[in-house]
Amino acid sequence: MKVSILMGSKSDYPKLEEAVKFLREHGVHVSVRALSAHRTPKQVFEHIENIEREGYDLIIAAAGKAAHLPGVVAAHTLMPVIGVPIKSSTLDGMDALLSIVQMPKGIPVATVAIDGGLNAAILALQIMALKYPQLKEALKKHREDMMKQVLEDDASIQ
Repeated sequence: MKVSILMGSKSDYPKLEEAVKFLREHGVHVSVRALSAHRTPKQVFEHIENIEREGYDLIIAAAGKAAHLPGVVAAHTLMPVIGVPIKSSTLDGMDALLSIVQMPKGIPVATVAIDGGLNAAILALQIMALKYPQLKEALKKHREDMMKQVLEDDASIQ
């Protein structure tokens, strides 16, 4: 179980820390890199080739502003790509969201909410659960834990 997390800039990492932690807590090997589709395109392509050779299951790609990294990555692999738009501009992440979600026909990027790193990690586990059944049980437990927390919060304000 392997996931590659790419971000366009080191400044995006705080938005992805929770995702990295969540994946690792569930036994997933996580590779984390800060590579730019525009400033380091050669290294992005080399990274994709390497993780394909190493048997990674999918890629989470995060970027702010024009946010081309998830789409560029998706154009160079058949692995599933989950895009995370990052709030990093005066447009509050809407530019990143639209850039990632409005991919051309034939090159999809699954897209989560702006700064939605944790949801990207959960979606990654859901996708990988098709291949690794133990992840399905972990996801059931995670949902039960969320339910319990909501009910505890509810009880505390009554």
